[in-house]
Amino acid sequence: MPGGGKLPRSRIAQTRNGRVSYCLSGEGSPAIVLLAGAGVTLEGWRFLYPEIETLGTVFGFNRFGLKGSDAPRRPQSGAFVVDLLRELLAQVSLAPPYLLVGHSLGGLYANLFARLHPADTAGVLLLEATHPDDHAVVGQHETLLARALSKVLALPQVVFRRNLHAELDWLSQTVREIEASGPFPLVPLTVVTGGNSPPNWLLSPAAAGAKRAHQQELARLSPLGRQVVAQHSGHFPQLTQPQLVLRELRELIHRAREAQHVGG
Repeated sequence: MPGGGKLPRSRIAQTRNGRVSYCLSGEGSPAIVLLAGAGVTLEGWRFLYPEIETLGTVFGFNRFGLKGSDAPRRPQSGAFVVDLLRELLAQVSLAPPYLLVGHSLGGLYANLFARLHPADTAGVLLLEATHPDDHAVVGQHETLLARALSKVLALPQVVFRRNLHAELDWLSQTVREIEASGPFPLVPLTVVTGGNSPPNWLLSPAAAGAKRAHQQELARLSPLGRQVVAQHSGHFPQLTQPQLVLRELRELIHRAREAQHVGG
């Protein structure tokens, strides 16, 4: 695993549902919004820094139940997370359009955000993102996911277990919210898929095959979608191949600006 960068100083925002830890740095448009997977703190993005700050304004946050943020008080469905994110973006005066970067479960939230707020979405980068049809397998493996996260992030499970449990409990609701929302917008989309197969104790060969097919389906959400395979990565390409992720992010920003220019 490569040496990591240093995250910008975290801050605290008081929202309607409690305090949330976030970081904001860089400058430029479109603003880059980071949506981590369940149980993953801002530290999960550290290897993208400081280079990501040269690409634009970057916003990331710890959802309820994670480091620096209050314990969750309400159901952590996708609609709740999207509303929380929009409240935070308004508080820090970060104007749309946004380039959404969603990892794992954060990919479901990015998917929902783009459908609910297409005019505010410049583009979407999905990193090993959860497909709506993955939810049954993911929800059944909370304990195994916690073990894997603890190993990859080198953190004790107590740091993220409450968030992991709270969000996975509402996976089915989040999927229903996506199904009930509008179509995915006509925006540039890149899906980064890890090339390394997950261990059998985490995902059966059949489930792994379904996941690969689902990754291809995600890339077809937009006519402007494409899939990139991170050959040396598993579930965390932003940690194992950060330069590839930064390269794809840079290219996606270019495509988003071109699309806005044509559309405008």
